[in-house]
Amino acid sequence: MKRILIRDANIVNEGKIIRGDVYIKEGLIFSVGGDLSGKEADIVIDANGKYLLPGLIDDQVHFREPGLTHKAEIYTESKTAVAGGVTSFMEMPNTIPQSTTHELLEEKYAIGAAKSLANYSFYLGATNDNIETIKSVDVKNVCGVKVFQGSSTGNMLVDNPDSLEAIFKECPILIATHSENDNIIKANLERFKQGYGEEIPAKFHPKIRSEEACYDASKIVVEMARTHGTKLHVLHISTGKEVGLFDNTLPLAEKRITAEACIHHLWFSEEDYDSKGNWIKWNPAIKTSNDRDTILKGVLDGNIDVIATDHAPHTIEEKEKPYLKAPSGGPLLQHGLMALLEMYHNGKISLVQIVQKTSHNVAILFEIENRGFLREGYFADMVLVDLDDSWEVNRGNVLSKCGWSPFEGQKFRSKVTHTIVSGHLAYENGVFNEEKRGERLKFSRNI
Repeated sequence: MKRILIRDANIVNEGKIIRGDVYIKEGLIFSVGGDLSGKEADIVIDANGKYLLPGLIDDQVHFREPGLTHKAEIYTESKTAVAGGVTSFMEMPNTIPQSTTHELLEEKYAIGAAKSLANYSFYLGATNDNIETIKSVDVKNVCGVKVFQGSSTGNMLVDNPDSLEAIFKECPILIATHSENDNIIKANLERFKQGYGEEIPAKFHPKIRSEEACYDASKIVVEMARTHGTKLHVLHISTGKEVGLFDNTLPLAEKRITAEACIHHLWFSEEDYDSKGNWIKWNPAIKTSNDRDTILKGVLDGNIDVIATDHAPHTIEEKEKPYLKAPSGGPLLQHGLMALLEMYHNGKISLVQIVQKTSHNVAILFEIENRGFLREGYFADMVLVDLDDSWEVNRGNVLSKCGWSPFEGQKFRSKVTHTIVSGHLAYENGVFNEEKRGERLKFSRNI
């Protein structure tokens, strides 16, 4: 592999920012900091004061392959990830077929090995009746088990209380949950149908997939995890009320119950439905500005441990359908880091905190081997960003296969200039180098 020398970068890593060089050799970080100009290199990148961050690790994406490749593919979305500074991803099981057996899961890994430009892992999906498969999951080579408490894309609902209890009692690795109470949602939906028929406005999405639906489901799994000592990770917290379910007094490595916030819940609020409608229709729903602010406070205070995207593409034609027929989800990988950097520019979060929540903490939480930090001997996963290079999002520069973004018309002040994946310069100033694929994530678990 090519030796890479990055010169004169502001290195954001492990709670501080230092000015210096980074030297990469044989896919690994060989040296960090100081003047390394004497090192022999095949590629020299003059950072010229730009900011070098560990590559983001996104613990929740939907790449739609196999079975839904009219929306997205592992190749196209991993390319989008790399352009957005995301060097590793963990992808969800609600594809066709659903990844609920070891055989189907390994078929996905084979696709990742052949097509992904970023490093990858895939969740095993839980059902009401695959407990034996869950019990025998490979803990060192699979990121986790995904449980849908609320029905979403793919309808992988675990709605049998005994099955849910067995999963929490027997699962040998981290369980990641989509926590919404389906019965509450159905009752809310029927009430709005009585008032609006089939023409419900999108702005009522957060009333249908309500605070009560989210809090009730999250509370159930948190209590269940405490009972069984389960390692639980609650995804995409969407209400301020839920933040109080999670602890901020323990170091992350000692926590058994953790939570994730997503870009869209940190950026948008219900006030945006009037202008954006289905384009910001996600499950769980984007809610009030107070919810948004409380979630951010939970991120900064440590109740919420990581930030992800829940990148979930659907086609333009699908999202243009009436509210009841339009699917939930949207593309965020290309612009997630840009949104966080915009929040940094606006004084809402620091660069150190962005790195902590998108790289360091994800590696700690999932026990990922030798990634998530700019450390000697670790895999060289990193992104170089220019904090002073403004640009505007439009459909012409969207890379996701779906061809749109909820950020269309947004001007960002920052730009990704280089992305290095496992020591390979995969992206440089808008140009991709596809000579090498990403690597399968491994996990240092002693279960």
